[in-house]
Amino acid sequence: MNRPAEEDIHAYVDGRLASDDRERVEYWLQNHPKEAEQIAHWQQQTTGLRLLFNPVVEESVPDRLSRVARVSATNIPWRIAAAVAWLSLGLVLGYGLHGKSSSQDSFLTTLVHPAAIAHVVYSPEVRHPVEVGAEQQAHLAQWLSKRLGTPVLAPDLQSAGFQLLGGRLLPGDATAAAQFMYQDGSGRRVTLYVRKEASGNRDTAFRYADEKGLAVFYWVDGQAGYALSGDLPRQELLHLAELSYRSLEQQSQR
Repeated sequence: MNRPAEEDIHAYVDGRLASDDRERVEYWLQNHPKEAEQIAHWQQQTTGLRLLFNPVVEESVPDRLSRVARVSATNIPWRIAAAVAWLSLGLVLGYGLHGKSSSQDSFLTTLVHPAAIAHVVYSPEVRHPVEVGAEQQAHLAQWLSKRLGTPVLAPDLQSAGFQLLGGRLLPGDATAAAQFMYQDGSGRRVTLYVRKEASGNRDTAFRYADEKGLAVFYWVDGQAGYALSGDLPRQELLHLAELSYRSLEQQSQR
């Protein structure tokens, strides 16, 4: 049996495939275990993103923003209609996040939420969990520090049983961000999201956020903001956050 079309595979991941086509894709996956494993991880990512975004998407939108969504797609090419739809979604998400930042810590929108999304997207990856592996840690730190415009180091979490897998460069709202990924012996993963903070303050107190079941501890130290994310008990993740802070302090003093 030939490989299904890419659009059918992605529709299957999104749960939008008709029953006959879905059975055809599932039959093909039964004979291709590697592809089935990758698609299973895509489905995990989709589920995680829906958990993060659905509450925001379901919020009511002010009339001044919803006007964009009411632009008729019947009088314009479908590609433009699609662009309008994505713009509308962006406005909805932006409005929802703005509401959160006005009532909660502003770091929830600039640090915690993007850290949680990056964790959900990349932590399930099997073949490509990181962009640069831990065997190139010195190069990774130098590269990320240059791109972020502030010293970026990977904390040592080995004493807690978590080994560094590596890291990657991520886009931020106004500047680049970085992500380091760690894994313990049982396969559990945590990620540390780092971005440059313009304020340059030293608010080292740890704060906790629950992003739809995903635990996140975050803090700001000097020019950098940090958010440690993981599907771990709160106290265990707090221990890792404290260990990260001490490790970064020790490395910066060398």
